[in-house]
Amino acid sequence: MTAVSPSCAARDAALARAFEFLGRRWNAAVLGKLQDGPLGFRELSRTIDGVSDSVLSNRLSSLVAAGLIVRNVDDGPPVAVSYGLTDSGRALMPALNQIAAWADEHLS
Repeated sequence: MTAVSPSCAARDAALARAFEFLGRRWNAAVLGKLQDGPLGFRELSRTIDGVSDSVLSNRLSSLVAAGLIVRNVDDGPPVAVSYGLTDSGRALMPALNQIAAWADEHLS
């Protein structure tokens, strides 16, 4: 039996963390909707078919906590809240776009 190298083990652990987080339903959809620019809660809710407001709110909070999106508040009036990608979120988009392209080609 061959021992697993530390670099392979670290890569496997990083992939497991990434897919555990990104695999949560709606996280990737929210990130994908924000790649063209900031959106408000209502805009996100309308463009992501099937997500409830409570689940969307939860996903936005977890993406903010992970540092992938930022919540911006415009004091108004009226007060407006929008969500946009951080540098970390933008850095993730090429990988997510490639995964989507791969899924279109290889998964039915």
